[in-house]
Amino acid sequence: MAHVPFQPLVAVVGATGTGKSDLAVDLARRFDGEIINGDAMQLYEGLPIITNKITPEEMKNVPHHLLGCIGLREETWTVGRFVKRALSAIEEIRVRGKLPILVGGTHYYTQSLLFHDALSSEPGLNTEQNGDQFPILEEPTETILAKLKEVDPTMAERWHPNERRKIQRSLEIFLKTGKPASQVYSEQRLRTERLPAASDKLATGSMTSMRFATLILWVHAEKEILNQRLDRRVDKMLERGLLDELEMLARFKQEHDAKSGTTVDQSRGIWMSIGYKEFLDYRKALTEPEPSATDLQQLKTKGIEKTQSATRQYANRQLKWIRIKLLNALIRAGQQSNVFLVDGTDLTKWEENVVQPALRVTEQFLAGQKLPSPSSFSSTAAEMLQPKRSYDLGQRPDLWQRRVCATCGTVAVTENDWALHVKSRGHRRAVGIEKKKKNNQEAAKPSLKELQRDLIDVLEDHVHTFLEYEAMRSD
Repeated sequence: MAHVPFQPLVAVVGATGTGKSDLAVDLARRFDGEIINGDAMQLYEGLPIITNKITPEEMKNVPHHLLGCIGLREETWTVGRFVKRALSAIEEIRVRGKLPILVGGTHYYTQSLLFHDALSSEPGLNTEQNGDQFPILEEPTETILAKLKEVDPTMAERWHPNERRKIQRSLEIFLKTGKPASQVYSEQRLRTERLPAASDKLATGSMTSMRFATLILWVHAEKEILNQRLDRRVDKMLERGLLDELEMLARFKQEHDAKSGTTVDQSRGIWMSIGYKEFLDYRKALTEPEPSATDLQQLKTKGIEKTQSATRQYANRQLKWIRIKLLNALIRAGQQSNVFLVDGTDLTKWEENVVQPALRVTEQFLAGQKLPSPSSFSSTAAEMLQPKRSYDLGQRPDLWQRRVCATCGTVAVTENDWALHVKSRGHRRAVGIEKKKKNNQEAAKPSLKELQRDLIDVLEDHVHTFLEYEAMRSD
């Protein structure tokens, strides 16, 4: 007999540019659903281009929640605030008899919503408390980091000074639990190691720590193909008016600074959108009295390349989060059989490879039917649904070793982070530039023979001058 899931939720995950939003709309139209945005930058009002919001036409009359709901002056939501608002939206959707569908690329938002907060067992912690309860979390990043160094130096050492959200989250854990986040994570790891295998059946029932019966659909695309797609998307963003949005942001910053007498902190909030900081040099050159057309074009081209590179790197980080953190969390909860990868590499086969398989498995899930094996979807699914084993590198303080790249200034904490940085295109390019500068400097240095010749010339000049002086005295 079919067991229909109680309070079902469908979550669509995947890297940026894979088509998550399109699939979510197809699911919502088929199963009478409404969509909840899980992308931190898309929470901001306006700026549809730089935040890559779904257009009204693409929504196809499907209601979307938590999309464009906060002003540009506001901070990016803490995890706690997002979870609270998302849970409220889910409840409202269910009251209307609709299916809630979560979609977005901020996967730590997604994971925090899907699972009961791993810290919920800590004394005095209400994981749905609003981050506003602790005003320091709204302070500039350097203030938060200074406080974190005071209460939890291990975690402070873990994060790069620009990683505001992670610094903020670590301090938030301390403020809510009274324990350093490094200690909390260590205790969690020890508890996890003591748990029986996820496949073991406990007499008390399910081992799941998930909030809802959840089906997870992972939209994937092969790296090389996705990178090409992302590069083209940046070009399309420029065609649609990305530079106009950047101009609007620049005016907003100028007005804000003039009215408040303070400078906007560009290390957080909407200013962290990919595409803003990458064009700062170009924007600055535009304000010069008589900018060179050649220089402007070069800076614009460099801005495009930086934006494309940052977007590719972001997609790679999203993929790592899914494979290292999300999949491992699902396995520990005994829920790996509810995550399905659909391959969106070939857009000409989108309907065949993505939409139809997703619709079929969603229908089976909602009807309480036995689901197929996730690895049976494709060879790519069989490979990618095996989580990476480097999960503990991010969670175990005993494996952290902070290293700073002398060339790039990049901070790496784990051996895996360092290896990835050293192999990265940006690092190799920076090393090449440094080597070229050094070679040029070496080439500019005179040889020993040249130095000797110059010294002889100087001595001859001095001797000649001395002889002339002696001759004048004798006269």
